[in-house]
Amino acid sequence: MVPIIGLSDQTHLTNFSGDKKAWPVYMTIGNILSRTRSSPAKMPMLLLALVPVPPKFTGESARANEAQGKTNAHVLQALFDLVLAPLQQVAQEGTVMDCADSKRGLCFPILSAWIADYAEHAGLQGIGSKSCPKCEVPCEELGGDPRRMYETPDYMVYREKALRHLPAEAAGIAEYFQRLGVKIGNNLFMGLDRVSPADLHKLDLLHNIYLGFFKHMMECVEGFLKKHKRQQAFNDAWKEIPPYPGFSVLQKAYRKITMARKRDAQSRPLNFSRICVRIVKSGQFSVSGFQERFEVS
Repeated sequence: MVPIIGLSDQTHLTNFSGDKKAWPVYMTIGNILSRTRSSPAKMPMLLLALVPVPPKFTGESARANEAQGKTNAHVLQALFDLVLAPLQQVAQEGTVMDCADSKRGLCFPILSAWIADYAEHAGLQGIGSKSCPKCEVPCEELGGDPRRMYETPDYMVYREKALRHLPAEAAGIAEYFQRLGVKIGNNLFMGLDRVSPADLHKLDLLHNIYLGFFKHMMECVEGFLKKHKRQQAFNDAWKEIPPYPGFSVLQKAYRKITMARKRDAQSRPLNFSRICVRIVKSGQFSVSGFQERFEVS
């Protein structure tokens, strides 16, 4: 098996000149060394397509917006079917490839993951903005009991229910899908051989780690700084970090930098470790203070 990894990210390019956007779709394989995957010169990721960005809703009426939404969904489905069509045949029958051990073998390239942020996954997999792409947890139960288990979404079953229900059951079917946060027939990966759409979703490093976990950690650190009246010392050290390739000098205090700026968010964990070393070496407060704070937390 050759695990195929897809990547996509709709990117905003310009403002006030038509609001131009680009929607590139990339592909790589899973059995590549991390040092090779991190080297752009070795081209570990290939551009598959530039997806046309759907036009904005006209806002003329709710019916017009609904019709345009269906048209956009059908065009997007047809385009992804075209892009992923070469994988269908080889996923069923396999193809002979040159392997890393200099031998030739029968390989089965199968789509195994799709890397994108949550908003992108919601659009690709046809789920609501507050729905889980991995299980059937209702929107109102998100963040509830972690020990409770939910069923994995089965989009083929959803399609059967949507196609075979009686006219009198239409209201009940619509309520059922609304409770699950699923848009009927809008999952772009449904129908691919040997692919489970729910298994394609993977944690997004930027939004789940840098913007999520790190944010919670900094709330604890800021409480410590406030308690010991060292917020200004932290901000001074934050702004004194010297520049290095790929990173510019920060002009603002930590609290004034918005979490939406990805470049700042990506550099925050590294900057935070440097600031801690700088402040501890200066003797402004001890490491034991950090330990005491985190043990109490």
